[in-house]
Amino acid sequence: MTEPQAPNPLKLIGQANRGFARIVDGRLRELGFAVGQLPVLVSLKIRKALSQAELARIAQVEQPSMAQLLTRMERDGLVERVDDPADKRSRLISLTPLAAKRLPKAKALMDAHTQEALAGFSQAEVEQLAAMLLRVNENIERMGGG
Repeated sequence: MTEPQAPNPLKLIGQANRGFARIVDGRLRELGFAVGQLPVLVSLKIRKALSQAELARIAQVEQPSMAQLLTRMERDGLVERVDDPADKRSRLISLTPLAAKRLPKAKALMDAHTQEALAGFSQAEVEQLAAMLLRVNENIERMGGG
């Protein structure tokens, strides 16, 4: 008789990520956002204005994908292109007042769903899980040469 094989942790991480994204995406859409926009929204909230190339690097997507995302976000009134004060030939992306106003509700929604997803975990377990996932991410970064 063979020993049962432990589940693949990376498959479980992917499953958790997809399930969580599916659940919160519907609620975020009620606020005018989508899960795929979160890296852009959060980065712009923190840094105020960034180039398309910087946003693509942060979100870990290719430039054409970021261009499409930003075009949709601009159409929906979430971001705007502003002149780069350091280079008048270049444009930066920034949040619109509408997006900035809606972001606190989106953050509260994400925080509540995160707490619900981690229900039953002690603070020590949450910290341990986060530390292990950081190590996995660092290993993956090294694998990709990043």
